[in-house]
Amino acid sequence: MPKVEPFPFPNEIYPEDWFARLGRGDLFSGENPIELDLGCGDGSFLIRMAEHFPERNFLGVERLLGRVRKVSRKSLRAGLENVRVLRADSNYAVNWLLPTGFASRIHFLCPDPWPKKKHAARRQMCQLSFLRALHGLLEEGGELLFLTDDRPYFDEALEVQRGCDFFAEESWGEDDFFYARTDFEEQWLAEGRTMNRLRLRRV
Repeated sequence: MPKVEPFPFPNEIYPEDWFARLGRGDLFSGENPIELDLGCGDGSFLIRMAEHFPERNFLGVERLLGRVRKVSRKSLRAGLENVRVLRADSNYAVNWLLPTGFASRIHFLCPDPWPKKKHAARRQMCQLSFLRALHGLLEEGGELLFLTDDRPYFDEALEVQRGCDFFAEESWGEDDFFYARTDFEEQWLAEGRTMNRLRLRRV
């Protein structure tokens, strides 16, 4: 008989009410800082960060079930108790589901740049409404870190950000602090591409 896997996995968050915001305690117990990885993919970045910072908690949000299960298995095999994963669309999670003021950091790394003009409205980092929603999830002084290899997307996001008054831009050199690489980033750097970084602080 085929193996029947538990649902949800013990490190997956499955809300009782999908139409109400979760509380901080629904994500993790205790008071350790919580970092959010939006669109966490297969969890390569999330797992590396959780291993490096055991005193912090890491929540991944991912829409695709196969990727969610991959993150779950990886973190369980690694014995990581500071990793949880939520299967949800990022927009829905940000706007309707995640707690306000809970995150010390939000990571939004290598998102689809939607390069066609007709898809421009899907570039989330270029939407003030999305930025404001992310702002609402951050604790006082919390940070939003955005990384992309797509220069036009980055330039547009930078222009939009500089037109808002609820984030302040901070410097972010590659060696300023430990920051795990995503699998996409490693692949693109190997191809000679340049990564564009934007670090914003909630004000």
